[in-house]
Amino acid sequence: MAIKVAIIDGQSLFREGVKKILENESFIQVVAEGNDGSRAINLVATKRPDIIIMDINLPRLDGIKLTRELLVQYPYAKIIILSLQEDEQSVTEAISSGVKGYILKDTDSNHLIGAINVVADGGAYLDPKIAHLVVNGYRTLVSKVNSGQIRRPLHLLTRRECDVLRMLAYGKSNRGISEALRISEKTIKNHVSNILQKMNVKDRTQAVVTAIKNGWVEVF
Repeated sequence: MAIKVAIIDGQSLFREGVKKILENESFIQVVAEGNDGSRAINLVATKRPDIIIMDINLPRLDGIKLTRELLVQYPYAKIIILSLQEDEQSVTEAISSGVKGYILKDTDSNHLIGAINVVADGGAYLDPKIAHLVVNGYRTLVSKVNSGQIRRPLHLLTRRECDVLRMLAYGKSNRGISEALRISEKTIKNHVSNILQKMNVKDRTQAVVTAIKNGWVEVF
């Protein structure tokens, strides 16, 4: 079954270019297009895409606010930011808002296709060009972890949940974690649910970001 994608971007030429790239893939179907944030909400309601690709800088309603509004109405929406913004604040705010992926507009088309595959399978994707922003944040906190200022997640999670959290940070899907840890996919789903509840986060992406910032997982 094809992955249904919606593209929300204020630049029509860029939007058309992305559409052509995606339509070259037999497993992707572009079901909706929009040029502003307010229109996107109606598009999602009527077209029900599996993946929403959007810019941060949108007319009327920016991508960060739009993400938050969409996730209130559609908690399981999977959103990928495709933007020129590569500063730490934009990336952090986007991830905190609940997006599943963040890609730069000058990325190779293969990265975009790969991101769609990863996110559709339940994972998270970060453009390699901006991954250092998260990694640098992790490194800054390593000394605090080692000095005891920040505790390891064993004060919060069980050892098995820590294993699952580490796998989430590697971008693995529930099936991938199940195969790696050799336990059932249903058990993995229960572990993920427990992790989100204990960490008081909305989704897997926020759990990973929180874990990295607190030095609970290592990113290579």
